[in-house]
Amino acid sequence: MATVRLFARLRELAGGSRVQIEGATVGEIVAAAGEQFGSEFAASLETARIWLNGEEADYDDAVDPGDEVAMLPPVSGGDR
Repeated sequence: MATVRLFARLRELAGGSRVQIEGATVGEIVAAAGEQFGSEFAASLETARIWLNGEEADYDDAVDPGDEVAMLPPVSGGDR
């Protein structure tokens, strides 16, 4: 089982910043998170950047027990 870290809007939609999700690949974990947290969460994942153990990930990357998957949606705002 991987630890999934959620940031910004994804964290708000999931109701927390860390969850445990089962999956053999990054794609399986992303799909499981979308199913677990609903359609708005799943839609937000379409533009999110996904990282595996601190490196940008592809959906077919293998995930081992204890790995960390981070999901970061695009962030905007702030003052200039």
